[in-house]
Amino acid sequence: MKRTATAVWNGSGKDGNGNLTTQSTTLNKAQYSYKSRFEEGVGTNPEELIAAAHAGCFTMALAFGLQSAGITPESLETTATITLDVSGAAPTITQSALVLKAKIPGITNEKFQEFAKGAEQGCPISRVLKAEITLDASLV
Repeated sequence: MKRTATAVWNGSGKDGNGNLTTQSTTLNKAQYSYKSRFEEGVGTNPEELIAAAHAGCFTMALAFGLQSAGITPESLETTATITLDVSGAAPTITQSALVLKAKIPGITNEKFQEFAKGAEQGCPISRVLKAEITLDASLV
């Protein structure tokens, strides 16, 4: 399986702008720029997209893990926060912090934590990231 996305950039790094289009066209010429990446400009940025990918991948991995044990969650909500350190010579993603809020009737916290940790370690996005990955999982 392969998935694609295309980035188009026009102009210099700081004053230029670009757009991103995904194979599914869910993103279709979505704008991004220096301001949307390093300041508070309109548009998306690569780190935001990694956060969305990590949150989605982890949550789906958890749902599949629970399903394999015959457990159906009522809801799983994950927020991923990507940290981009721009203090060094090259900007570096240093962390992806996952915060999970789950409603899973009848599960013990110990079993829940086991499934959550397995999903964190098994999710393909977790495995591709070289940054530290943290997880704060709670039953609500």
